[in-house]
Order: sequence, then C-alpha cells, then structure tokens
Amino acid sequence: MLCEESFFNIYNRAPSGLSFSPYRICPIGAHSDHNLGKITGFAIDKGIHIAYNTKQNGVIEMTSLQFPKRAQWHIREIGEKTGDWADYLRGATWALAKEHPLTVGLCGVIEGSLPIGGLSSSAAVILAFLDALCKVNHITLTPQELIDIAFDAEKNYVGVNVGTLDQSCEVLSRRDHLLYLDCRDNHYELIPAHPGMKPYQIAIFFSGLEHTLAGSKYNMRVDELRAGVYALQAFAGMEYGKFNQANARDVSWEIYQTYKNRLPEQWARRCEHWYTEFQRVEAGAEAWRRGDIEEYGRLSFASGWSSIHNWESGAPEQIKLYEIMTETDGIYGGRFSGAGFKGCCMALIDPAKAETIAEQVERKYLDAYPVMRGKYSFHLCQSADGIANQI
Repeated sequence: MLCEESFFNIYNRAPSGLSFSPYRICPIGAHSDHNLGKITGFAIDKGIHIAYNTKQNGVIEMTSLQFPKRAQWHIREIGEKTGDWADYLRGATWALAKEHPLTVGLCGVIEGSLPIGGLSSSAAVILAFLDALCKVNHITLTPQELIDIAFDAEKNYVGVNVGTLDQSCEVLSRRDHLLYLDCRDNHYELIPAHPGMKPYQIAIFFSGLEHTLAGSKYNMRVDELRAGVYALQAFAGMEYGKFNQANARDVSWEIYQTYKNRLPEQWARRCEHWYTEFQRVEAGAEAWRRGDIEEYGRLSFASGWSSIHNWESGAPEQIKLYEIMTETDGIYGGRFSGAGFKGCCMALIDPAKAETIAEQVERKYLDAYPVMRGKYSFHLCQSADGIANQI
C-alpha cells in the first residue's frame, strides 16, 4: 500500500497497524435516511486505508495522500473545525472522546483507492480513523456504536445533515448481499443474491468533479424536505414539535397526497422524492429477493431520475453521465453515487459487457465534456464486506 510506503518515508519506521473502511453505493434509497426512511446499499472492494502507529503523548498527526498539509491536534484539545480535509478526523476524535476516555494518540497516513467524489469517502475516512483510534486506545465498539459515533462526528461536528446510510453500508454490508436498512429503528436485513440472478458487477463512472459536501446545497435540500413535512403536519392538524424534529417518516403517504398541492413547489418536490423513494426501496428489496436484477436496476434508474427532477441535485456533468447510462446496453440500472452533489455515478452492469460499456460511456461523455479528459475515469468493483464482517 502507498500509505505504508509513505508512512515509512515520513517516520523512518514501519506502521504498527493498517485500518480499512470500504466505500459504499446506494442504488435505491438516496436522500432518505436523514428523514428516517429505508435504504438499500452495498459496500465495495475499494475504500480508505490508514497506516498508523501510536503516539503516547496524545498527539494526533495525520497526512493524506490526496490532500496537502499535515494536520495535527491533541486528543484533549481538538478545537473547532477549520474547513480542511481533516475536519472529519477531528470530528471522529471529538465524538469518540465523548463516549470513551482517550489516552493515546496516533500518527498516520491516509490513502483513498478511488478518486474523491461521490462514494461516501467522508464516512469511510471517519470509520477507518475510528478503527485506528480505537485500536491504539484498546476500545472495542459494537457495530451500532461505530455507526452512531461516525454519524455524530459528521453531523454534529462537521455540520452535514446526514443520516446513517453511509456509515451503515460501510459497517454492516456483506459481499453478494443487499443491505436493506430501516433508518427509523436500525433494523436491517442482508438479502443474499438469488441463485438464479443474472451476474452483475458494480461500475463506477467518475465524472472528474470534486465538491465539498458541507459547502454544497445538500443541507438546504434536507431543510426544504423538513419544511414540507412540517407544513404537512400543520395542515393535517398533527401535533408537532421543533423544526428539526419533523421527519417525513412520521407523516403518512395519505396525508402527503391530501395536502401536497398546498405546499410550495420546491418543498413538494423534495417530499415527492422522499415518499416515492421509500416505495422504490421496498419494491427494490423484493426484486432483489426474487433475483430480478433488471427490475432492481429499473428502480435505481427511477431513483436517479427523481434525484434530478424532484430533489434537484446533480451537476450537468453527472446528469449527462446518468443519461448516457440509461441508453447503454448491459447496464441494469444506476444513479448518482454519494449525495448527488459530488462527482460519481454508479451502475449495476452485465460483466460480459463491461468492456463495451466502458468504451461507450467514456466516448459519449468526453464528447460532451472534453475538458474532463484525463480527469474522467472508469472503475469495475465488486460488492464487499463492511467493517463488522471483515475477518
């Protein structure tokens, strides 16, 4: 691993440990978890590695192979976020320290195995770092504790209105199984690939775009959805509390149908995405259960369409990639990956057609966006075990 080589070059010794968190994809269930919806997802066999060693003085010193500047802080003096790449790690230190006393720091080098932009690299960075920090401090977390602490770090320290989709996929997933998670009570099922299911691989199309989630329109979209839900509760005469306590899961489809025409158009669109995505997730889980990957893929394409037209996410480059995917033979289905404000699209594809798919998508995309030549990339991946299922 490059991170191990870099660690040796920096510290003139080999690292004592290597932590790994996979990236994740969510074919159906996007923009749903923050309002207690349901999701389906996979971990993939690419992710974040951290080579590390202990620092007995409590200092944390981190270097990234993707970003400049080494970051440093103390386990008891974390400070405020600074807006750089290491905020996610500071947040992880902050969230873990609230639950467990920390006595040992670490030095480490972070390496991402795919381009930054759209595979929940932020959650993967947090989880890999938490794994390392727990090991040097002899802390053992349950899978749910790991999910909760990573969620706390990203939402309450970094300031992104996430749900638990990313963390759950990266912790709980199992190879060749679909993770089907209810974000209201954290109940989940790992649905195995049906013996009669057509073969599939996971394709990642990196547009070349890189954006920062916290600085995007992501938080505003979540607020617009919550505003619509808050209004629906008032229209229906339901009891409601603080704005941030409003959740679409607490307002029925029937109430939404009754009062949706009274909502401002933008709020109605956000609600339309959430409620129809909930239905797509349930239908998608059943399609996967019976081995109908083509129906599952169709629902993933529909999820992508709703993200464009109802959630109104996706840069023009991503939308073009999505449109090309829908017209390409051998792609069962796909959509934006990540929050939809980053740079990747993902697809479930027929492995026998992978080479043709790669050629056609690249040619059409670079015809439309020649400036992305040298930045665009294609990656074939497999589903993988999450952290809790790694041996």
